[in-house]
Amino acid sequence: MSVDRVEEAEGRDEPEAVTTAAVSATALRYYSVAPGVRLNVRSGPGTNYTVVRVLPEGAKIPIYCQTPGTWVTGPYGTSNIWDNIDDGQYVSDAYVNTGSDGYIAPRCA
Repeated sequence: MSVDRVEEAEGRDEPEAVTTAAVSATALRYYSVAPGVRLNVRSGPGTNYTVVRVLPEGAKIPIYCQTPGTWVTGPYGTSNIWDNIDDGQYVSDAYVNTGSDGYIAPRCA
């Protein structure tokens, strides 16, 4: 994730940084991973990146941004879109039920 804007807090002597993600956290949507799948979470947008953890079956994930990477075939088709679900953590969009074959979130910076 990247900081998209910084705001000054009113009534304080020093400015306080607020990320857009923190401001819009209440509006964040979660998406289901394909049924029966334990999904590898990787350190970058491709199968050549290290697996940093494995999501359990039935997991629901936020998508902060999306970026192109390695092509993967999964339950929801073949895609080169990778979903950023946390800092330095990506999953293939081919395993996430977003309801779309295209981008549903901003491109990662």
